[in-house]
Amino acid sequence: MRYVAVSALSHPGLLRERNEDSLVAGPWTLCATATESPQTLLFPLGTPLAVAVADGLGGHPGGDVASSLVVRRIASIGPALSSEDAVRDAVNACNRAVYAAGDDERSGLTTMGTTIAGVVVQPGSLLVFNVGDSRVFAASPDGLRRLSVDDSPPLEPGRRTTSIVTQCLGGSPAYRAVRPHVTAEPVSFGDRYLICTDGLTDPVPQEVLDEVMREHDDGRAAFELWKAAIAEGGPDNITLAVVRVADA
Repeated sequence: MRYVAVSALSHPGLLRERNEDSLVAGPWTLCATATESPQTLLFPLGTPLAVAVADGLGGHPGGDVASSLVVRRIASIGPALSSEDAVRDAVNACNRAVYAAGDDERSGLTTMGTTIAGVVVQPGSLLVFNVGDSRVFAASPDGLRRLSVDDSPPLEPGRRTTSIVTQCLGGSPAYRAVRPHVTAEPVSFGDRYLICTDGLTDPVPQEVLDEVMREHDDGRAAFELWKAAIAEGGPDNITLAVVRVADA
């Protein structure tokens, strides 16, 4: 049996009052909640499988609403995401949906927004997509390789991260179109990927992420990655998925 294993975890961290991150793996969603340990799901390799994280914008109302809306939409249309154009259209549709949901000024959600980053796994190929600063990495014996593109301004000297994003889904009073980053990658059995919000990558250096991915299998890696972010103070919501393409 050829399948895709997804080990996922979402947690508010140590400083945030609530979790505004959400996650989707196939038809399964984890929205603005917390898991005490990684959840591992197995999916047959065949129909396009979308796995993604969404990070509701901090400092804006309704970040949890925006991230939940986006992952549920991806869950509903995931099996149809068989091409780069289909993924690009889906992300643009998510952007419009976020604005439409916050269109009523009485809701107080007119500036809600979220990032999105994920993959669509299908036989022989992987479609990588993102808007914002949530990330997708390929994990190989040569180390982690970032596949996503951060929508962030250039870093100031001496700084490793920034909380500023130059585009996201929603996030402003008036509609703004986005330009999703979408690329295709070859995929083969045994390949692993890490998809995560910046609650992991801001406090934890990439070399530590690489070390954890090298030393542990999927579920244990997800747990150890979360522990590494907590050890650094857990300053933000932490959501991640370890994806593996396998031939049992």
